[in-house]
Amino acid sequence: MKASYVKPFLLAALVLLADQLIKMWVVKNMYMGQEIHLIGERGMLLYTQNNGMAFGMEWGGVAGKLALTIFRIFAVGGIGYALVYLIQHKYNRGLILNVALIFAGALGNIVDSTFYGLIYQNKPIFQGEVVDMFYFPIIQGHFPDWFPIWKGEEFKFFRPIFNLADSAISVGVILILIYQNHYFKKQEEEVASPHSEVVEE
Repeated sequence: MKASYVKPFLLAALVLLADQLIKMWVVKNMYMGQEIHLIGERGMLLYTQNNGMAFGMEWGGVAGKLALTIFRIFAVGGIGYALVYLIQHKYNRGLILNVALIFAGALGNIVDSTFYGLIYQNKPIFQGEVVDMFYFPIIQGHFPDWFPIWKGEEFKFFRPIFNLADSAISVGVILILIYQNHYFKKQEEEVASPHSEVVEE
């Protein structure tokens, strides 16, 4: 393997391995809904499972879950292709590493829905649920009575329960958005510059 491929794919492999090891530990050592407090009530491991869509939403029952998983497999294939393309065309190294994070995170959650259902959940292939465990409700309280729509309701930040794969995707996307001008500057300059020189006789 060429040296330019080693770092991004090594990063992706390490993130994927860490994500799967954490999930396996949680599945084997915690029961559903169990909490292990890390920093009091503000940070904990909370064992949950979801069907792979944001905020636990469901789409079309078994057929919808199958379609979602197959779509995600094709999406991961596309991300992997994009990663190879970026490496081959020598894009910014930071951009490549962030895409590697997104690739690893997406692949990590697909492993859950594809294989965890078979191994741990007694479900058909592609019907498994994604294992989540990190929960950090750092700020808790209630919306004031004058607040529209949610007045008086409980407020938590950060409410979603997530896993390492989710974190890898989020970090990769956020860093690309923040540094996009820097990441794509070199390619824009190359497009703007002439590709051939005029040779004087």
